Amino acid sequence: MKKKEVKKLTKDQALKNINKLKKDLFNFRFQKINGQLKNPSKINQTRKTIARLKTHLGENA
Repeated sequence: MKKKEVKKLTKDQALKNINKLKKDLFNFRFQKINGQLKNPSKINQTRKTIARLKTHLGENA
């Protein structure tokens, strides 16, 4: 998710996305342990997207 996309989101949409991404991150960790994760860079991308969303929420507070 790019900065421009993040800025367009409302507070509720950002919170929903954060929750969804946290669940995805949890699942990626298990997939990594089991050797099922095809693209390991997904973990870092997901973490960075969560950080972008949290930053956006902090700016609007």
